[in-house]
Amino acid sequence: MCSARSLQQRLLSFIAIALSLLVIAVNASAASDPFKSPTGVATKDEFLPVDEAYRLSAAVEGGRVLLRWEIADGYYLYRHQFAFKTAEGAALDAEIPPGKGKEDEYFGHVEVYYHTLDVVLSNIPTQPFRLAVTAQGCADAGLCYPPNTRYLAIDPAAHTADFIAKPATKTSTIDSKSAPAPANAASWLAMLLLAALGGSILNLMPCVFPVLSLKVLGFASHHEKHQALHGVAYTIGVVCSFLVVAAVLLALKAAGQAVGWGFQLQQPWFVGALAYLFFAMGLSLSGFWELGGSWMGLGNQLATSPGYRGSFFTGVLATLVASPCTAPFMGSALGYAATQSAPKALAVFAALGFGMALPMLILCLSPKLLAYIPKPGLWMERFKQALAYPLYATAIWLCWIVGRQVGATAMAMVLLGALLITLALWLWRFGLFGRTVAAAGLALALALLASPMLTASKVQSGTDSHAWQPYSERTLAELRAAGKPVFLNVTADWCITCLTNEKVALSSDAVKTAFANNGITYLKADWTHYDPAITELLARFGRNGIPLYVFYPADSHAEPVMLPQLLRPSTIVDTVNGARG
Repeated sequence: MCSARSLQQRLLSFIAIALSLLVIAVNASAASDPFKSPTGVATKDEFLPVDEAYRLSAAVEGGRVLLRWEIADGYYLYRHQFAFKTAEGAALDAEIPPGKGKEDEYFGHVEVYYHTLDVVLSNIPTQPFRLAVTAQGCADAGLCYPPNTRYLAIDPAAHTADFIAKPATKTSTIDSKSAPAPANAASWLAMLLLAALGGSILNLMPCVFPVLSLKVLGFASHHEKHQALHGVAYTIGVVCSFLVVAAVLLALKAAGQAVGWGFQLQQPWFVGALAYLFFAMGLSLSGFWELGGSWMGLGNQLATSPGYRGSFFTGVLATLVASPCTAPFMGSALGYAATQSAPKALAVFAALGFGMALPMLILCLSPKLLAYIPKPGLWMERFKQALAYPLYATAIWLCWIVGRQVGATAMAMVLLGALLITLALWLWRFGLFGRTVAAAGLALALALLASPMLTASKVQSGTDSHAWQPYSERTLAELRAAGKPVFLNVTADWCITCLTNEKVALSSDAVKTAFANNGITYLKADWTHYDPAITELLARFGRNGIPLYVFYPADSHAEPVMLPQLLRPSTIVDTVNGARG
């Protein structure tokens, strides 16, 4: 029989080998992309990256800069959205041929270009200079890209025009951790590391803490068990759950649905079911009912049972309740996964799951860390009872989300279902008749979740409505065309990170003053309910989940500035004032 140290060494070796095989397998499949059209033409549910949709080339000849766009089939460029400036901000004279007339949904009557376009820039400097070329285009299938700027180093004497990286500027404060990375092996491995780091930070989110506390409580009760295997079972549960979520996302994407991280919380019945689960678990920890062999407490029993099955389902439950949260670095990884092939996307989600499970796995594999957990005693019973209250608080928060989604009547129905569950748990102890009535009560509680009253519908918020306007593509386009600065907040009622940022940063007096002094229009895109337009908006910025914060400067040709997912008032104020400067 092997020692505990030998067992841990073998487990660590197994994990390292498994990760190596995963990297090799995904690299081998990188050449195939099941979502890529063999013709390279975009369909309604698939769009080319902006640099592939509009291929730009440049040359210098006779004191002029010659620009040519090769435009993919099904895509076009706007004539009025071109801008040609030097690094110092000086505009250059441009000879742009007439375009094809088009009635545009956002800009009205415009001129556009299909297939190819040649533009000549004259009156250029005689010394080497840097050129910023801005253009904006759309696809006939419905997607419009934000204005895109390419940068060139021009040397008129040497007749050279070379593309360069974006020069560092004060207003270009886009968080590099949030920008989508190019699809190569190095960036893919970097995304795996970002995903693992984001998954680890997810453990600090308030929606995950109560579930992890239950497992730590289990460790205190079973010092004699081989905790290393519990850690492996928990890790497998988390990773498998992330892979299931990824598989569902990919399947819905292939079926033409625009969905993202946390999409399940856009369904009121699912939120209500989670409220039931947390409420029942809280009652168990309060001593109202004891875990037994009955099927009634299946979700709670699976997650809190002492065996390996309990560890596995603790991982499943932790993933389930983590869906309202998006940790730093997760946004980049999720957005990257949404643009990659199925094997690469699955690998990113697996890395997210492994990162989330890693702290618990390290605790299980380290006898020294486990030794810090006190032995069972009266403290454990009191700690268990105290843990019930975060679960009750989570259930209340979930009921509030249902009320925000579909109204107070639906919230009352979920509360009635929780009452029926309490009654059923109490009746279960009173013989066959009591169990029969309890089963009927549970069935009625579940039936309430299928009520038409819990059908998703927009509910307007009555708070702080004077401070912001609802987002629409048309509203944003009109504000940009009018030269007005815009701050865009993509949020949802079930997103804890979003609500925290709004309370701590966006509602602060400093931010409100900065918005007022700079004439900034504050737009909110509410993703509480399923909205494919907002999902497409997220995809434009390389995101697959929320929150997303974007600042659009007054200059309609300036690039939008994407802010970090965790906001501070100073971050917003510096971005706004920096753009003005």
